[in-house]
Amino acid sequence: MLSSRRGAILPPRETSGAVDPMVSQANIEETICRPGYSRSVRPAYAITEEIKRRLMRSQHPGKPLADYELDHLIPISIGGARLNERDLWLQPRRGPANANDKNILAYVLWRLVCEHRVPLQTAQRAISHDWTQAYSVYATPENFAKYHFRHDAGEHDELR
Repeated sequence: MLSSRRGAILPPRETSGAVDPMVSQANIEETICRPGYSRSVRPAYAITEEIKRRLMRSQHPGKPLADYELDHLIPISIGGARLNERDLWLQPRRGPANANDKNILAYVLWRLVCEHRVPLQTAQRAISHDWTQAYSVYATPENFAKYHFRHDAGEHDELR
């Protein structure tokens, strides 16, 4: 169960989420569900690191970079925009409802979308509206057991 301190764990209002217009329900087999897709479209570290540094200076001055992950609110793995700042936020790596928790949710949603159990837009809306609520709906003990620890080497990289 995730913490109820929602204000501290949700992205800022200006981070409403953004989708990649090149990804749709009709082409998920050729895009997000294709092995290696996320890795192939992920922006270079040199680009994302500068964005993270700029956001850290404005939102968390003086705090260590390592305490936060530059996160795509709608993950690339379910069609989130690669470099749209409406989809990027600094997510705490520690504490209640941290980056690892959201990564678990993103992986479960990716699997559900690619198995055609959840429509792409439903997953995108759920995670961008309130990812902690989406976690309670989709990261069930059954889905967690079915997906989170059952992956071959490298398969989990689709999430990242």
